[in-house]
Amino acid sequence: MARAPHPLRQTRRRTLLALTATTALSAGLLTATTATGNAATTHRSAGTSHAATAGSGQLPSTADAGAVTLPGGHHGRSVPSAIRTVSEGWSIPWGLDWLPDGSALITERETFKLFRLTQAGKRVEIGTVPNVVTTNGEGGLLGLAVSPNWKRDHHIFLMHSAEGDNRIVRMTYDGTTLGEYTPLVTGIKKYNYHNGGRLQFGPDGYLYATTGDAFQAALAQDKTSLNGKILRMTTEGKPAPGNPYGSLVYSIGHRNPQGLTWDTQGRLWEAEFGNNAFDELNLIKPGKNYGWPTCEGQCSTPGMTNPERQWKTNEASPSGLTYADGAVYLAAQRGQRLWRVPITRTGTGTPEAYYTGDYGRLRTVEKVPGAKALWLTTTNADLGGGQPAGSDKVLRVDLR
Repeated sequence: MARAPHPLRQTRRRTLLALTATTALSAGLLTATTATGNAATTHRSAGTSHAATAGSGQLPSTADAGAVTLPGGHHGRSVPSAIRTVSEGWSIPWGLDWLPDGSALITERETFKLFRLTQAGKRVEIGTVPNVVTTNGEGGLLGLAVSPNWKRDHHIFLMHSAEGDNRIVRMTYDGTTLGEYTPLVTGIKKYNYHNGGRLQFGPDGYLYATTGDAFQAALAQDKTSLNGKILRMTTEGKPAPGNPYGSLVYSIGHRNPQGLTWDTQGRLWEAEFGNNAFDELNLIKPGKNYGWPTCEGQCSTPGMTNPERQWKTNEASPSGLTYADGAVYLAAQRGQRLWRVPITRTGTGTPEAYYTGDYGRLRTVEKVPGAKALWLTTTNADLGGGQPAGSDKVLRVDLR
């Protein structure tokens, strides 16, 4: 549970930040701004704007200057060092997961299509997922997870909006053909908005899913409802052993969670859209209650688990989340930035923002297997971005 910082520590942190920023500014190396909610830093490098820096493939962070380490610093861990376009011409790419050869499967929310994209940027359309409908908002073809045993079973898992519900399904993809549509979990309430939708396999081999409250906030506190939850299940869609309520439900009190990842200690982290006040980064434990709709951000209500970090909604609105080399990365939509949050044995370090405003709304971020790099997708062709179909990109962020 997050705790308010000790006043003396807070004063020291502000003093160090001011001294560091003053030194960097006098050298022409950094523009730093603190964001409210929790301490945060926005990076700009070598006196240039992020747009110019990103376009030249240079480092949009203090590491490029080599002279500044901000509070909660990197402790030898990597930070974003360069960014480039892998592929463009996308329309709301949403789910992303990796095949054993290092290529990725990617869903498009509104076209209901599944694609394969190589590291070199070659895109192949695999097929259209059946029974998907749009909600004219945030529903459609959402999360994607490749079976950990894909070479043997060729299974992939998808979450999507259907005619009467949101559902989790299993299909087969043998490297060429998409088929064998099998519903696993049905009856998750849907709405235009707040559909959740992220799928990820955990280190325990079970499938995890995020569900939104479907604009019915009370469902998040209803342990018998599948909405406003994190779910944990077998590959047959059954409750995983050890689930706290003997059902699919793993944690409760979520509004619209869309990011899941695990750190090297095996801890589960979750990114969640708030309402009007605060977005959240949560450390998830089985059976815990994360507050919605009683709490948004930190609160003192007994029985509620506070977020590890929170942001004003115009600074974040996080969707994707991934862990890489000592930090979690949150892809922010309304905030139009990539947040890096250092992870420690006991909590989190100071969040840092990259690429603010450079690429528009950011949807999904995933660590590239076997490389110190991330793939990051934009979502500018959605209602919030207002750009035409085909406006989105898949980007590669190198870490060093």
